Amino acid sequence: MHPRNGESLVALSVEDVARLSDLARIDLSPQELEHLAPQLEVILEAVARVSELDTEGVEPTSHPLPLRNVFRPDVVQPSLTNAEALAMAPVAEDERFRVPRILGEEQ
Repeated sequence: MHPRNGESLVALSVEDVARLSDLARIDLSPQELEHLAPQLEVILEAVARVSELDTEGVEPTSHPLPLRNVFRPDVVQPSLTNAEALAMAPVAEDERFRVPRILGEEQ
């Protein structure tokens, strides 16, 4: 299925993009919707073309190159003491690094 006479493989309207932005909780202006609709349509067409490829006999892969782990012996070696490590910290409290609270965590 290839586009003919300027036809698009995937028709994506401004309303479609508005619905997607609502689902993703992204607030887009009407100008942004007009601008993004054709761009998203091009992306969807590229994905549709990839799905047309004959992948019969192609092994599934998670990475294009073979991976191997490089292991080293887990040997205890001299390192900083707790006091030495904390001496370099901007702020320490109760023998620990003090860091800013994140995501409104409660104590």
